[in-house]
Amino acid sequence: MNLVGVLEGLLFIQGDEGITLEGISDILEIDIEEVKKLLLTLKENYEKDDRGLRIRFLGNAFKLTTKEEHKIYYQKLGLNPVTNNLSNQALEVLAIIAYNEPITRIEIDTFRGVSSDYVIRKLLAKGLIKEAGKSSMPGRPNLYKTTHEFLDYFGLATLDDLPKLEKDNDISSNEELFTSIYKEK
Repeated sequence: MNLVGVLEGLLFIQGDEGITLEGISDILEIDIEEVKKLLLTLKENYEKDDRGLRIRFLGNAFKLTTKEEHKIYYQKLGLNPVTNNLSNQALEVLAIIAYNEPITRIEIDTFRGVSSDYVIRKLLAKGLIKEAGKSSMPGRPNLYKTTHEFLDYFGLATLDDLPKLEKDNDISSNEELFTSIYKEK
C-alpha cells in the first residue's frame, strides 16, 4: 500500500484541524521517524510549480493549505457570483442563525438533525456569518450571528426585514395529547 497516498488522504480529511505526528503514527501504525519521511516526500511533491497545495505545520498539527502565491485567484473565486452560489444546506443554516442569533453550532445541529460543522466553516469563509462570543453552556461553545455581508447578499437593511415566521401557539392541540374524549365507565 502507498502510505504517501494514505497520508495525503488523512491530511485532506482532517482539513482545518490538521493532524499531529503522533496521530499519523497511530493511524498508519508506523514510528514517528517513518511519518517524518512520508511527510517530507509528500511535501517535496507539493513544492513543485504545478501543484496548488502545500503542507504546513500550524498549531502543532500538519495541514494541507493552498499556496500563498495563488491567493488572488482564490479571492476571485469567493467574489465571483457564478461560483458563489449557496447550497440548500447553507441557506438552511443561514436561516437558522438569522432567526435565532446568537446561536451555537450544537443548537443549529439540533434544529437540522445533522452536523453543520462544514457548512458553518464555509459560511465563515464567505463572511456571511461570524463568531459572536462564547456561550455560557458547558464547554463554552462559539456563538454565531450573521454579518453585514449577509444583509447585503440578501438585500436586507436589517434582520427585521426578514419574513416573519408564524409561531404555533395553539396550546389546545398539545392538550389533546394528554386528554382523551373517552371516559371510563
